[in-house]
Amino acid sequence: MGTKGRSSPRIVCCAIPIARAAGKVLLITSRKRPDNWVLPKGGWEASDVRLEVAASREALEEAGVRGTITRYVTTQQSPSTIYHFYELDVISLDQDWLESRERRREWVDYAEAVRRLEWKAELAAGLRMCSLAPSR
Repeated sequence: MGTKGRSSPRIVCCAIPIARAAGKVLLITSRKRPDNWVLPKGGWEASDVRLEVAASREALEEAGVRGTITRYVTTQQSPSTIYHFYELDVISLDQDWLESRERRREWVDYAEAVRRLEWKAELAAGLRMCSLAPSR
């Protein structure tokens, strides 16, 4: 159940945009809930071929982020969605991008990023597995 009318869960690819030297994560606002923050993410499409390609494409479309996928992080599942997370080391930010009129973006430190994503358990869980997370 819980697949929102689909026969199988939706596959979503998430980028965790990182400014590694600064120890910061780039978050964007949700289009559906503009007061909430999210990671760039979206559905995998067959034309993407690989999951990390979809994560990189979503980062560019939603946040204007150009960079390199450097690491697979984790997979998180909800009843309707399977989320695949990838770290993306940011090289540059476009000043004008596909969704620039629909979203805000902001660099925040790791702890603040986790705090802002708490409303969406799967996103917070994925971020907690990234290389910026404190050692356990």
